[in-house]
Amino acid sequence: MDNGNEMRLHVGSWCVDPASGQISREGEVVRLEARTMRLLLCLAERAGQVVSIDDLLRLVWPGVIVTPDSVYQAVAALRRLLHDEAKQPAYIATVPRLGYRMVATVSKWTNGSSENPPPEAATDSNVESKARGGSRARAVMLAGAVACLVLGLAFLAYNVFANRAALHLAGTPQKSIAVLPFRDLTTQAMDEEYFADGLTEELIDRLSKIPGLRVPAPASSFYVRGKKLSVAEVGQLLGVAYVLDGSVRKSESMLRIATRLIRADDGYIIWSQTYDRPAEDILRVQDDIAADVTKTLRASLR
Repeated sequence: MDNGNEMRLHVGSWCVDPASGQISREGEVVRLEARTMRLLLCLAERAGQVVSIDDLLRLVWPGVIVTPDSVYQAVAALRRLLHDEAKQPAYIATVPRLGYRMVATVSKWTNGSSENPPPEAATDSNVESKARGGSRARAVMLAGAVACLVLGLAFLAYNVFANRAALHLAGTPQKSIAVLPFRDLTTQAMDEEYFADGLTEELIDRLSKIPGLRVPAPASSFYVRGKKLSVAEVGQLLGVAYVLDGSVRKSESMLRIATRLIRADDGYIIWSQTYDRPAEDILRVQDDIAADVTKTLRASLR
């Protein structure tokens, strides 16, 4: 067996192919950046074990000096690609003050278990029968895929209309806020999307710990990214009274994070703030934003 096949893995329901830099499952193919793939392989090769932040920095960022924030942001991005939830992980679990653990089942992806096993050698006697069988199989698979698509769309439409009807009848809870994905507005040759996404998830986590405040999960917030929706439409879709959004810029070693708190019903900004902090001071920025948003929400509700 060649080395490429030996490196390929099954991680949960995903097939991981490091040679192509892709993961796939049930027809869905996702391309990973090289560092993201290294992070996934590092956790998968130590499945069930706690991998410390220091070990991840050494193995995933060899020869590069970065802060632990890079790990937090990279793990958050990898979770989104795997469709995983930090609070109810099916793949990557956070072990507080220790590191991360791969909780999904990991096994080798051999030729016998790959999604596309190599075809058998064809002979003159079986070419025609295999062709007919392949056509029938493709027709059945196509029909099944269409049926699944129709059922999925129907289920999605039912849930959307049911949720909107429920919100209309019950009323949107006033103590509710959605944190939208922070935008990366960096103009230099660097990518701060990991940082912006990590900041978004951390704010969701911190705000969700406020008693009585309802905060949609990260999957709900990231669902609206890239969609041309008004603030009122976002509030109606996520069932919240307030929306927090913002942006991230980086210049050399400094970060500028702009935030806005908006009423979903009328779209008016009730609070905004800009934070200029050193790049390594991310935890203080998260604390400051969460504290200011909480204070403003309480004043607004009164």
